[in-house]
Amino acid sequence: MSGSIRVAFLKRDSRARIPQRATPGSSGYDLRACLDAPRTLGPGETALIPTGLALAIPAGYEGQVRARSGLALEHGIAVLNGPGTIDSDYRGPLGVILANLGPEPFVVEHGARIAQIVFAAVAAADAVEVEELPESDRGEGGFGHSGMT
Repeated sequence: MSGSIRVAFLKRDSRARIPQRATPGSSGYDLRACLDAPRTLGPGETALIPTGLALAIPAGYEGQVRARSGLALEHGIAVLNGPGTIDSDYRGPLGVILANLGPEPFVVEHGARIAQIVFAAVAAADAVEVEELPESDRGEGGFGHSGMT
C-alpha cells in the first residue's frame, strides 16, 4: 500500500488485540475492548472502555477514534468525543469514551469491536493575529446560512 505509515502498538495487557482492518478497503482499524468483566452501559451512560493498548503515531499524523456505524445504528452507541484525536506524542493508554444514546442497556464484552481508528496527516499552521480578516462571498454566514436543508 503506497503512502502507508508505521504505527507502533504496545500491548499493555496480554489479552489486547492489535487493531486490524476488516477489509482491504477499510479506512479504519477496529479497536477492541480489553475488559476483566463485561461492562453494561445503561441508557444515557458513558464510560471509558480500555483497549489494553498504547501506541506511537509518527510526527505529522494523528489518530482519529470514530464510532462503528453498526453499533450506532443498531444500539445507539457513539464515541462521545468523536472523532477523538490522539496526538503523535501521546504514549499513554488507549481508551474509547463510549456513550449509550439508545433506549436499552448495552453490554460491552471483552474483545468486542467498540470503535475504529483512522490515521490522518495533520497540517501545521502558523497562527497569526491580524486586525481584520479578508472578505469572502460567504462572510459571517453560519449555521443554516444557505437556506438549504
